[in-house]
Parts: sequence; structure tokens; C-alpha cells
Amino acid sequence: MRLFFSLLLLLLSGIIHAATVDTILIYSNSMHKNVKCIVIKPEAYRNKTKHLPVVYLLHGYSGDYSNWILKAPDLLKTIDENKMLVVCPDGAYGSWYFDSPVDSSMKYETNVATEIPAYIDAHYRTVKDRKARAITGLSMGGHGALYLAIRHKDFFGAAGSMSGGVDFRPFPDNWDIKKYLGDFATHADNWNNNVVINLVDQLQNNDLKIIFDCGVDDFFIDVNRNLHKKLLDKKIDHDYIERPGAHNWEYWNNSVKYQLLYFKEFFRKNNVLN
Repeated sequence: MRLFFSLLLLLLSGIIHAATVDTILIYSNSMHKNVKCIVIKPEAYRNKTKHLPVVYLLHGYSGDYSNWILKAPDLLKTIDENKMLVVCPDGAYGSWYFDSPVDSSMKYETNVATEIPAYIDAHYRTVKDRKARAITGLSMGGHGALYLAIRHKDFFGAAGSMSGGVDFRPFPDNWDIKKYLGDFATHADNWNNNVVINLVDQLQNNDLKIIFDCGVDDFFIDVNRNLHKKLLDKKIDHDYIERPGAHNWEYWNNSVKYQLLYFKEFFRKNNVLN
């Protein structure tokens, strides 16, 4: 209901552009529940002959599927300009988008990387190719996007992160992480095996197109700089940006414009975006 009235207010104020928004439920076989999801369709989707590339856009800790549509006022206009489908799944309060090794009810890697894309490809006119799929997100979702893309690089062709918690080991008592990985002191392997900066060891150059950024006043700036350095050391091509800003929606509303433009160019070079 909150989402409905917020969208209505946006419509009445003239902020909503030609892009349209579907709010759907997708049943998760792995978690035995419905997962809420938003699908944003650009005006180009009205052409019934068009099949469009897809960007999966993940929310952060304590957020939900509606965050991007409610808190990033320029998003719909940006999606319209870039002519791509954007999917915002619900990643739960503190899932970090992995399949928890200690809580069998939390399988958000399976859900977001497999179940939701399968539904989207079956019910929307998508280009069904990794060259037409990208994933990004903010904070916890920035970690999730890179994590899922690296672990499913046969499915995603490009990945991004905005203010991502790409190494959460310096924060062992924060954001419910130990609830789903176990205490760091006694379950260090769970932490080491599920953190983005370590998963980089599974990458070869050109496995993925990668873009990530972070504000210089963000508490995740050091871990993002460390990820950038590791990618340089491994000679993995990527785009890394630092700009003024902190861990907030003012920064992310600006950042997502650059990331969607980056994905648009990736899709264009792969001849999947007209």
C-alpha cells in the first residue's frame, strides 16, 4: 500500500516518465515463499517486437525491493533514456545475497541469481544471453551484485557496485552478517569464502565487465580501494571511480546514472541494444 501511494504521488507530480512499473510476486522453490520484485519497463518495451537487455538492481541492508523506485527520483527517466529492463528483487533485511551456510531458510544467491531471472526471462521480452544481462547494487547490494556475477559469470556479462561492502570482514559485528555466516572467530572459513575480494581469485581478465565506485567519505572506501588494487595486481580490466560523497541516497541517485550508462555501452557493443 505504501508503494502504491508513493507511485501515485509521483505520477500526480509529473515525475514519472514513460517508463512503467510492475510489482510482482515470484515464488521461490528454494525458500518456499513468495519474493516481491519490481520490474521497470522503458517506453521502448511498448514495441511488441523488441526484446531488451536486463539490469538487476539490488538494494542495501535494511532495505527492500521498493527502495530504488522510491528513493532515486531520477531512476525512471534514466531507464527510459537507456532502453533497458531493470529488475529490483527483494533481498531481505540482511541477506547479503548469499546462500547462508548456517540458516537454510536464507538462499538469496539461488533466488536472485537463478529463480528470479528464470521468471523474468519466461514472462518478459528479454534478450536471453549473458551479453544482455548486468547486475549492480548499493552497499550490501553492491557486494551482492559482484558476488553473484563472479559466481555466475556464465549467466551475467557485466557487474557493478555502488558503495559496496566488498570486504565485510573488518566489520564482524555489523549488519547481521554473523547471523548468516556464524561468528567470525569460529567460522572464519564461511566469511573468507563468501567475501567479494576473495572471489576475485576466480576471475580471469575479460570474464566480466566490471564497474564499481565509492564516495571518499564512505566507511567502505578502504575496502573498495583494496578491491581496486587487487584487480590491478591481477591485471583484470575494470572501471573504478571515487567521487565526493558518503553512504547515502544523494550519492546513489547520482551513481546509478553512470552505471546504467556503462551497461548501455556494454549492451550496445554486444549488439543487444538498438
